[in-house]
Amino acid sequence: MRNVIISLALVTLTACAGVRGTGDMGLVIERASGSIQIIETTNNQALQRIEGLGDLSHASVVYSRDARYAFVFGRDGGLTKVDLLKGNIAKRVIQSGNSIGGAISQDGRLVAVSNYTPGGVRIFNADTLQLVADIPAVYGDGQQRSKVVGLVDAPENRFVFSLYDAGEIWLVDVNDPGKPIITQFRNIGQLPYDALLTPDGRYYIAGLFGEDGLALLDLWHPEQGVQRILAEYGKGEQKLPVYKMPHLEGWASAGDRLFIPGIGHHEVLVIDKNTWQQVARIPVPGQPVFVMARPDNRQIWINFAHPRNDTVQVLDAENLEVIKTLTPGKAVLHMEFTPRGEQVWISVRDADRVDVYDTRTFARVQSLSMTRPSGIFLTVRAGKIGL
Repeated sequence: MRNVIISLALVTLTACAGVRGTGDMGLVIERASGSIQIIETTNNQALQRIEGLGDLSHASVVYSRDARYAFVFGRDGGLTKVDLLKGNIAKRVIQSGNSIGGAISQDGRLVAVSNYTPGGVRIFNADTLQLVADIPAVYGDGQQRSKVVGLVDAPENRFVFSLYDAGEIWLVDVNDPGKPIITQFRNIGQLPYDALLTPDGRYYIAGLFGEDGLALLDLWHPEQGVQRILAEYGKGEQKLPVYKMPHLEGWASAGDRLFIPGIGHHEVLVIDKNTWQQVARIPVPGQPVFVMARPDNRQIWINFAHPRNDTVQVLDAENLEVIKTLTPGKAVLHMEFTPRGEQVWISVRDADRVDVYDTRTFARVQSLSMTRPSGIFLTVRAGKIGL
């Protein structure tokens, strides 16, 4: 009898050997080859490479609420559902001619994609990738479709996005996916190029390429309309050529402050979120692209546009001083913190490498070979608003 019990225990252990969670996993985009690599951060390793995802030159990723599936948005209009545990493509559709990102709803049932061509937003069932709603984002005489940018999920099963050509922000309630309720905010500023949602899900902020300032929508009080903030921020103040527009979703929110890249300047701007006024300018060696806070908000990590795209700087968020300068290599394109912030993963495109740094000691603890890596997306995003 004892031998039977031992045998059953061994069978059970063998059956469980391949079972794992996804909380320490993620994806790295290999933009030039249309492939991705599944990674895990406990042992800092790449697990599997998956090919056949199309044009990933501006790819982004969101996760299902259980963090098993990744939804990859490709520039060719492809929407690809990836099974992290099986390591394969679960489903793929070409939903437009040119897309620029997407979002997943608060309840995880819907995936929305923002499109340049033909414009508008399309919403899909997250399980089947069947189309459930098509929002054409028409403007003017109703015959023109606008490019859509800055698409994020918001609390109460809503999506928010900006119309690049129309200068509008749309708030869409998708609690009844077949009958989305759309609230339009017009004349918010010229050429909104990207947007972010603050981590608490309250404020949607759109950057304006056509004029100075930013457009802010308070989702607690949308009836108050869109407010213009930071009138001195933006295109008209440029003193230098802009080699790469900052991604607003890469701004840092730390306590009562926002840390944002100064467009056309070698500066990081510090904004008081209570007043939406600039309170400091921090000189840095290049034009910032991503300005990101470690999860505990104590450190701010910054990468830069060409020609300083080999450099990463770290700021102390309390005293606003640079505490470390790193030079991982040419074309540092993206950074992603592990869920509790003890490490940061950095893509170094031109070196075909992803580096992992200890955020306490600043030591490089691992390097992984990747083919032209760009975006890094960890599954911790599954539990965050607006990512």
